[in-house]
Amino acid sequence: MIRMRRTPPAVPAVLVPLVGITLLATAGCGIRATTVPVDVGAAPSRVSCDTPAQPGGQSGVPGFPATVELVCGSQLVGVERLVPMPEKGKGRDTVGQAAQALLEALERTPSAEERDAGFTTGVPAGLTAGAPKPGDPAGTVRLSRKPEDLPPVALSQIVCTLAGSETVSAGPGPVVLGGPDADPPRAWECTDAVRSRPESVPTLGEIVRPTATATASPTG
Repeated sequence: MIRMRRTPPAVPAVLVPLVGITLLATAGCGIRATTVPVDVGAAPSRVSCDTPAQPGGQSGVPGFPATVELVCGSQLVGVERLVPMPEKGKGRDTVGQAAQALLEALERTPSAEERDAGFTTGVPAGLTAGAPKPGDPAGTVRLSRKPEDLPPVALSQIVCTLAGSETVSAGPGPVVLGGPDADPPRAWECTDAVRSRPESVPTLGEIVRPTATATASPTG
């Protein structure tokens, strides 16, 4: 009687090349694991920045239409508002009153609808606008804090809001701001760069001095 020798089952041949390919791919790709974070840029903004329709002004409350510059998606976006302002009293400065009303509009927390659309403001509460000091250039707005001490975004909001107001600004050109002390006022402009990157605005503007009146030289 012939006995059949049993041999152990062979390893399937197909496994060998697969293992080899895996090892070669791992060794030959040249990519090593790293724990260093890779900067792929900021995540895309998901805010809409759609300006909601503003409710009509309250009957009997005086005010003026204005574009208030709020922050949305790291940029300045204008929101149309009817800014309340008390009627001008005797001896009161219209420009100063309008500047104060605009500051209050900037300080006010955006509505729930505006916040849902992504709007915020960086202008600190309690900031006020005062009358220019003797010798200040025409159109100067004196703030209760030095402009250069304000956060750059807040300064950008103020400059662009005042620059776009026909009630405050005499026309295209820089906005002249000063602080509460006797420092000379300085000028800032609302440019496209300021609107697109308000955090990068130079907080120290250019000094503006009143234009000296020319006098005739005596003739001998």
